[in-house]
Amino acid sequence: MRSHPRRKARAAAVVCAAVVLVGPATAAATAAAAGPPAGIAAPVAPSPDPFADLTADEIADRAVTATRSATSLRMEGRIVTDGQPLDIDFTVDDQDECTGRMKIDGGTAELRKADRVTYLKGDEAFWRVSMTSQGMAEAQIDTTIELVEGRWLKIAPGQPGSSDLGGVCDLDELLSDLGKDEEKRTGLTRGPDTEVDGTPVATLVKKDGEETSTVSVSQEGKPYILKMVRTGGDEPGSITFSDHDKPVEVVVPPADETVDLSKLAPGGPA
Repeated sequence: MRSHPRRKARAAAVVCAAVVLVGPATAAATAAAAGPPAGIAAPVAPSPDPFADLTADEIADRAVTATRSATSLRMEGRIVTDGQPLDIDFTVDDQDECTGRMKIDGGTAELRKADRVTYLKGDEAFWRVSMTSQGMAEAQIDTTIELVEGRWLKIAPGQPGSSDLGGVCDLDELLSDLGKDEEKRTGLTRGPDTEVDGTPVATLVKKDGEETSTVSVSQEGKPYILKMVRTGGDEPGSITFSDHDKPVEVVVPPADETVDLSKLAPGGPA
């Protein structure tokens, strides 16, 4: 399937990793960069500060190195890509296995990958948006939806769409982009320390025209990136990273709940 939502899903996953240090933002992160509201004390940072002798750019370098070393992670949040909001929640490991879901244009789809086979299950809204974006006739859309409704589309390696969807689950590919553009990790400033899900973090802030990017780096354990946010510009958003190095459990759908991509007519939703 060469669906527009699918291309967006892969793009979203790449964005999650590739633009971490110039990445998405939310109002909460912007507020953190500006400091706590009057009368409310900022969270107490670990003592001593593990980054006390480092510049913001040096903290960013350490965060990229640590995050690229992760064997697995979960990424969840919302970004805007090609003018459309995309909600994602994926858990990915370095064995090219993953499980998660995405939502776009009111449609929702689940994605799983195990043993190099990708499984995609969408609701009617997702499939209809997907196939309409390809210019499929209404009658063909209705027929295809009837075939895949309530079932998992099974996509084997080499079949159309396999590489695009599989890219969402390729942790090595996603994290490899983190270290490519070192210029994007320069010129950062350190904002007030805060917390992400109870973990003390150092905040790194960068302004680029109308865009403000904020990256939260763990001050406990490895300096993993725990959150990235971006406000302003054409692609605002918020992505949270968690469950670093935790095993990813993928449940393979039963055979009687799947439909093989090869059974769909050419041009169908693959």
